[in-house]
Amino acid sequence: MTSTLRRAGGFAVVGTLALAAPSLGSAAFAPFAAVALLAAFVIDDGPLFELFARPGDREDGRLNGLAGFALAATGLALLATVPRVKMPLTAFVAAVLVLAYGNLGGRLADARLDDEFLQTAGFVGTGLAAATVGQVAVANVTGAPAPLARFTFVAALGALVAALLRTAFYERDDPLVMITVGFVLWGVEVLAGPVSPTQTGISIALTVALGYAAYALGTASLAGMLTGVLLLFVAIGLGGFGWAIVLVSFFSIGGLATKFRYDHKAERGVAEKNEGARGTGNVLGNSAVSLVAVVGYAATQTIGHSLGSDLFILAFGGSVAAAMSDTLSSEIGGLFDNPRLITTFKPVPPGTDGGVTWQGEVAGIVGSALVAALAYVLLPLSTEAAALAVLVGGVAGMTVDSLLGATVEGSGLGNQAVNFLATLAGALAAVVAWLPL
Repeated sequence: MTSTLRRAGGFAVVGTLALAAPSLGSAAFAPFAAVALLAAFVIDDGPLFELFARPGDREDGRLNGLAGFALAATGLALLATVPRVKMPLTAFVAAVLVLAYGNLGGRLADARLDDEFLQTAGFVGTGLAAATVGQVAVANVTGAPAPLARFTFVAALGALVAALLRTAFYERDDPLVMITVGFVLWGVEVLAGPVSPTQTGISIALTVALGYAAYALGTASLAGMLTGVLLLFVAIGLGGFGWAIVLVSFFSIGGLATKFRYDHKAERGVAEKNEGARGTGNVLGNSAVSLVAVVGYAATQTIGHSLGSDLFILAFGGSVAAAMSDTLSSEIGGLFDNPRLITTFKPVPPGTDGGVTWQGEVAGIVGSALVAALAYVLLPLSTEAAALAVLVGGVAGMTVDSLLGATVEGSGLGNQAVNFLATLAGALAAVVAWLPL
């Protein structure tokens, strides 16, 4: 057994202390605080030190990694027991176990497999299982209801968040990962409604299938794939399957459009980098606004604000339509000659920021219309006029992207920031177009 695997097992044992929280009550932080003190000031040699030491710890002669892990768990334990508005105990336990056992599962997979996708799957699967069991155990001890479907959904969401953060951070940043997962799960507990077994099962199956397809086809990097499936999971949990399908339409069609005649686009200098595999920044640039809209919709549902719900639905549809419209206009339009700068209509070389072709504009309008149609069928839009507003939002977002490309992209803004502003413009345009109707 390798030292990294033994260390991951030791951290998993420490994380299991979270299960004592229901019995300890307001003292739930005590076991982790004790571990943090021992790691920082007492254990500086011997078998325990060798078990938990990371490379940097040996240089410092102190178990900084274990101390940070335990302090993060201490902080979450205090949030779950001390404030007037407390983090649910189940969210605290899930956050700790997702990371502790997820790391163990990832290390086990790493020891046997040489594939980053399968290693990440080991992290997510083990973290999901441990967090689900932990939540059930806490509910049984406290006598609270134990909805297995909801616990599994929450555990899967936490595992995806942790896995995504682990692609961006180092192992020493695990405390930040744990705290972030804890707050995400706390928010989900507040905003998400009841979760059925069917909803949980389909959610997991859908995200696994689409995530693997995106990674296998090369339409997304590992981090980009995790970002996409996480957004789908949030959309299902806070909105419903209709919201997720609208997002899937963009991810799938946009990804395939990027791969369409990729070699030819590469020769013309208009192809996406990294063989068309979109990363986290690209996915978030196109989908951050839609994520905010889903969360806003869930919040308005919680407080029963119908007008606010309608506005967030329109913002969601408009932002996705803008992302689809912009992607198709760029990927299809880049295959044709004679682009013109949108601000002056003068001919420019292919690939010039802000350059458009009539074929690309038509493709963008068709993409926006497709999202509008899906939104009308799948989202709780009240009228055909609302669907038309989504279409308008998509075309407006595409146009804003081109205008920004012709004026400030490169000198003042990067592509991801431009994508974000374009989708924001699409969301706002959809809302504004609907208000007078």
